[in-house]
Amino acid sequence: MYERYPCPDCGETNGHEPQCSHNTASRADVEKAYIDIISRLMVSPAPGDELRDTADGEWSDLHNDAFAELLSAGLVEMDGDGVFELVPLDEAHDPVDPQYDPLATIFKHGSVPGAHDNAIFALVAWYEARGLSWHETKERVIDWLYETGAWERGGFKETTPKEVLEKKRHVYEGPGNGDGYGWKNKAKEAKRVIDRHIGTESRSGRKANRAVQSD
Repeated sequence: MYERYPCPDCGETNGHEPQCSHNTASRADVEKAYIDIISRLMVSPAPGDELRDTADGEWSDLHNDAFAELLSAGLVEMDGDGVFELVPLDEAHDPVDPQYDPLATIFKHGSVPGAHDNAIFALVAWYEARGLSWHETKERVIDWLYETGAWERGGFKETTPKEVLEKKRHVYEGPGNGDGYGWKNKAKEAKRVIDRHIGTESRSGRKANRAVQSD
């Protein structure tokens, strides 16, 4: 499960974004919403109405959104009869990895030249806020650089991914340690560059298709 339960609206694990719909909910409120759902499903699968009845009679919008987050993260699934159950951890998506934009685009597509600094900063800060050790954070981001093709795209001054990550250790250890300070703004900047790159690739692909069709 999660190292720290994220707010199901803004994704923060320590406080809330200013425009978050749950910005009055405390950390204990957020955790309780998740735990109410998870603890009930650990007993046995249940339809939605039974889940709502187990929240001490206080099922709220926060519960609804926490439930949606668990479904989106692949930690809960519904069968053909409308009954919900927990997904075994070895079959579930890793909830530590980002599921929502702006970080989801970075995580899935990988970085591109011009976005590397902000993208890596954002991922390091994200993993740090979710309680991963520096070693775990470094290994995940190095794997991401290779698996998404970001390293192969070039644009790095460093000669190895390990060297890239060592230069970002200050992000993990810096002020605000534990709350992922600054990840969202960095992620937004990186996503803008990546989106332009994806758009360029799409236009090039369409031109190539038209050229093939005209031949």
